[in-house]
Amino acid sequence: MDATGSQGNEIVKTDADDSHIQDEAVDTVNSHSPGPEPTANKLGPTRKRTSRTSTPKPPAKRVSSRKKSQTVAKKRSTAARPATNAVSRSAPAKFPRHTVQRALRIPRAILEQNAGRPSSAAEAARFFGGRASGEFQLEVSSAKKYGFLGSDGGKLVLTDRAKRALRPQNETDELSAIREAVLNAPEISEVYNYYRGEYLPDAEFFTNALIERFRIPDDKLGDFQEVFNDSMKQAQLIDDSDDRPKLIDVGREEPLQTPSLGSGRRSTTTVTTASGSSCFVMQPFSPPYDGYYETLLKPAIEQAGLRPVRADDEIFGSGKIMDQVWRGIRNAKVLVAELTTRNANVYYELGLAHALGKPVVLVAAKEEEVPFDVHHIRVIYYDITDPFWGQKLIDKVAENVQSALANPEEAVLEVL
Repeated sequence: MDATGSQGNEIVKTDADDSHIQDEAVDTVNSHSPGPEPTANKLGPTRKRTSRTSTPKPPAKRVSSRKKSQTVAKKRSTAARPATNAVSRSAPAKFPRHTVQRALRIPRAILEQNAGRPSSAAEAARFFGGRASGEFQLEVSSAKKYGFLGSDGGKLVLTDRAKRALRPQNETDELSAIREAVLNAPEISEVYNYYRGEYLPDAEFFTNALIERFRIPDDKLGDFQEVFNDSMKQAQLIDDSDDRPKLIDVGREEPLQTPSLGSGRRSTTTVTTASGSSCFVMQPFSPPYDGYYETLLKPAIEQAGLRPVRADDEIFGSGKIMDQVWRGIRNAKVLVAELTTRNANVYYELGLAHALGKPVVLVAAKEEEVPFDVHHIRVIYYDITDPFWGQKLIDKVAENVQSALANPEEAVLEVL
């Protein structure tokens, strides 16, 4: 019998869910920790009291040191576990538990030691220089989640993605394979797609979003953030040269998708809106922003399935302009506000929208253009020096309008 209490040949699982491997290992170590040995009674027999009966008591039941150790460990584990959200605690982590580069170690060993041929778990562990332990299984699971390994007939198989990452045949093979792996990894890809092209929130708000929106278990938050940040750097998908890191938007080839409520995951279901439902645009009318309406914002809103409306004479015709603006804001399903230049009229209209509890999608060219008062609200930033910035902005605005339609509470300013 080995230290884990198993007998005979070791059983290796390569496809099983690995979410509880580390916790089980900790429990196993605790359950076999030797407890204190009971001490003998050196005081001798006690005197009988005349006021009590002299019937001898049965001897105390002896508890083995192993069972006592298990009981103590269980009590300590229960006492140390704070009361938290049951969903965030009980749900297993789905993200790879290793960075994208570390998840290539086992595929590299198979490629170099076995010419990339299918290998059993025991063989792969031997090529890797170890044994098929729980940590090995966890790393195999990470490699599978990144799409570097597959399974066929009980053997581990290298994928084309792993081969391109390990033995690139041109200058783009390695980076494209790494990016594919990150952008297809569960939970990591969902967080990236939600924030791509934007600055990541401050630490407190980012942590809250990971728990509430993406359902990352709260006891795995540290692991997730480390894997996410390191993998983004390895895939060259993050720019941390500024005070706040910004996720680089490499473009989107998939069709417009809508995030499902509370899951952080994207659903291909299109949000249906009533015919003629409008999206009110608040923006400066001076060049070049006036032209952005026709070339960028209007196409994005139409792509999201809404009718774009803007507060100018061409849209509203004659009459009191503020009456028309009020009516446009009140009747809109969603609003889009261009915050660049800090235009006073735009912020006045934004205040009306917030007072009405309307969902608003905020857009700005630079973070410096956004006043401190609304820094905590999610903003779409665009970079006109990027040759593809126009199409990226159209896609991002359309996606966020759809998100506001599906989950309006996420784009509404909470007034306490």
